[in-house]
Formats: sequence, C-alpha cells, structure tokens
Amino acid sequence: MSIKNRMSPSILSSDFWKLGEQITEVEKAGEEWLHIDVMDGMFVPSISFGMPVIETIRKHTNLFFDVHLMVQEPERYFEDFARVGADLIDFHLEATEDVKGCIEKIRALGKKVGIAIKPDTPVSEVMPYVKDVDLVLVMTVEPGFGGQKLIPKCVDKVRELRIVTDRIGLRDIDIEVDGGVTTMNVTELTDAGANVIVAGSAVFKGDICGNLKIFNSKLQ
Repeated sequence: MSIKNRMSPSILSSDFWKLGEQITEVEKAGEEWLHIDVMDGMFVPSISFGMPVIETIRKHTNLFFDVHLMVQEPERYFEDFARVGADLIDFHLEATEDVKGCIEKIRALGKKVGIAIKPDTPVSEVMPYVKDVDLVLVMTVEPGFGGQKLIPKCVDKVRELRIVTDRIGLRDIDIEVDGGVTTMNVTELTDAGANVIVAGSAVFKGDICGNLKIFNSKLQ
C-alpha cells in the first residue's frame, strides 16, 4: 500500500463568522480531510472549541474529521469526540500517562488513531507505539497558537521518523505535520517524508480554493 499526499486544512485559522461557508469552500476544492484543533487551556495555553462545534459541522459535511486533541488526560474525552463525529483522534504522547490505554480506547470506539509529539519530544519516544497507530503527528511549532513560523529542526524529525518506520516495514503509516506550513516550505516537508499536511493561515487567509490549488500542485 502506498501512502497518499493530502491536505488537512485547519479550521483554527478560519473566520468563525463564516465557518460553514469556508468549510464548503474546502469541499469545493476537492479536499477530503478537515483538521480540528481542540485546546483546553491546560496542556496548551489557549482554548479553542469542543464537542458542540464538531457536532454541528458534522451534520453538514462528510469530510473526514481529523481531530487533534491538545488536552491534558485526553482519554477523558475520547467517547465524546467519537460520538460527535471524529473519524481520526490524535492525542499527545506528552498529555497522558497511559499511551497504550489511549490507543486501545480509541480503537475500541471504531476510530482511527493518531499520536502527536511536540517539537522537543524525540522520535525515539513515539517508536514503541507506531505499530499500533494509523498516523503520527509531528508538531512543527509549539502547540497552542496559529500563525507561528515552522521550527526548522522539526523537518529533520519528520525525516528520521519516515526512515525508521520504513526500516521496520511501516511504509504505509501516515506522517502528519502541523504548524507554520506554507506553500513555500511544504515541498521540504513532503521530501522529508510527511504526507498529511495541516495548514491553517496559509489556507484560510484569502482565496481558500486558490490556496489549496497551489498546495496540491506541490503535493503531486
């Protein structure tokens, strides 16, 4: 099985007054995934949105919901996010004391499993779990705020992760990057081995369809 390069536009950077319209624009651009950042004000300083927003937009779109939980003890909420329409639940390695239990709980809910790591967390810490998840999310900025610049060392982490997962036969695992991704640096990330690209400001600021067209031209 070969991996597919794809966009996962992050609604954290959308205009919430026009959220429904802008999600429709994402669909018109031919995208299949939507990245939804959930922040609790504890694991990260910011607070974003939770179950009610996801439940509302789920009623109006069939996009694949890539739900990124930047919350402490995320296992408290897996059932809730599964119920309101998450398709993939990404939790942070650093946010729980029971990584294996989190993976098992999400899997038992019938959802795809993603595990996320912050910029200073080495790839070695996620390796014990890669055979049990569908996706590894490498944060390329410190989680919690949109509009940051990509941290260059994180590109090397992506490269290392792709090399070591290929080496153990996980050639179809998705590697996602999130933070500071633009049309100017996305090729560097895909060349390093990322195949799921989260972009917020670079998608939702300006012409959404036009921005996604440029991104996708670089993902071919």
